[in-house]
Amino acid sequence: MPSIASLNHQIRPATLEDVAAIFRVRTAVTENVLTLQQLAELGVTPDSIAELICSAPCIWVAEADGKVAGFAMVELETACLFAAFVLPQYEGRGMGRDLVAVCEQALFRDHALAWLETDGRSRAAGFYRHLGWAHAADLVDGDVRLEKRRP
Repeated sequence: MPSIASLNHQIRPATLEDVAAIFRVRTAVTENVLTLQQLAELGVTPDSIAELICSAPCIWVAEADGKVAGFAMVELETACLFAAFVLPQYEGRGMGRDLVAVCEQALFRDHALAWLETDGRSRAAGFYRHLGWAHAADLVDGDVRLEKRRP
C-alpha cells in the first residue's frame, strides 16, 4: 500500500481507528460542506467507511501534529477519486497534493484513466487542474468531470 512522508505530515492507509477522525475532517471543511446527517442520507456512515477500509486499500489519511488532518478515498473498481479533504488549518502545506498522489498511484495500477467530479467553480477544481486533471465534461448545477491519464 502506498504511503508518503514529508517534513510536515505522513500519508498512510486508513485503519478502523481513523473512522471518527475522517468524519471530523469531512465535516470541518469550508467547501462542499455536508453535515453528518447529509452524509448519512448519501449512505456515507461510519459503518460504510469501516466496511470500505476492511475491503480494500482505498482510503488514506494524512497525519500532522499527531492527528488526522486530511483524508482521501478512491473507488478502485470505477477508477474514481471519490474524496480528498484537508482540515482548513492544514491547507497549503502539500497534504492534499500528497493524498491525491497516493490515490493516483492506486488508481493507475489497474486503470489507464481516472476521473472525479467536483464543482467547476470551486477551489478544488483549480487544485485538481493544477495537478494535471483535465476537463472532460460539464455536469448539472455547475459540476464538472475531470480526468487524468496514467503517466
